Amino acid sequence: MMAPMRFPDRLRRASIGLAGKPLFWLWFKLCRWTVVGREEYETLRRAGKPVVLIIWHSRIFIVPYFFRKRGIMPLVSPSRDGEIPAQIMARWGYKVLRGSSSHSMVKAWNVMVRELRSGGEVIIVPDGPRGPNRVLKEGCLKLAQQTGAHIVPFTFSSSKNKFLKSWDRFLMFPPFSRVTAVFGKPFTVKSKLSADELEKLRRQAEELLNSLDGRADASLTLPGKNGKP
Repeated sequence: MMAPMRFPDRLRRASIGLAGKPLFWLWFKLCRWTVVGREEYETLRRAGKPVVLIIWHSRIFIVPYFFRKRGIMPLVSPSRDGEIPAQIMARWGYKVLRGSSSHSMVKAWNVMVRELRSGGEVIIVPDGPRGPNRVLKEGCLKLAQQTGAHIVPFTFSSSKNKFLKSWDRFLMFPPFSRVTAVFGKPFTVKSKLSADELEKLRRQAEELLNSLDGRADASLTLPGKNGKP
């Protein structure tokens, strides 16, 4: 169990979280955006269909800003590293849920099931919070299977990519970059699958997210809809 955080640490993290919202807002506002492939995703949301967005841990940098003010439920690690993004996202109207595959998930799982069955939307990082890098855990598939939600892959790339020396090679970019956000094609999971069929689908989803990253990295001139996220 993680030790309780001391008051000075809580105060420092709260201050960083409070300052983080305007900082990130300005950071991303200074960039030029292209959004590709979001039509099917938006059609699902307009129809009130439940959606599970899946994003590799290395590509979550833009998530708090990009999906702000939509009432989406992100699953954020309960570790201390998750405190700052959780605070920033809460201030942008997210329904922040703390939990991960490395912690007890029963309560968080039930909350996500209720959210999706009511037509909501959940964000899951299928290789987080500690990897292995780009190895998709099957939890997102089982969640969609149980609730009938559509899975929508998502990623981004930029004209000035900066990869950190972290376990996932976390991707960032400076202000004034050109940024391409890419939605993959939505898919659903059959209500009954054998273990072999589920593993096959897991590998396919993993490959789909990787190819989406490659597509975003390869070109910032993909045919799509320019404008604000």
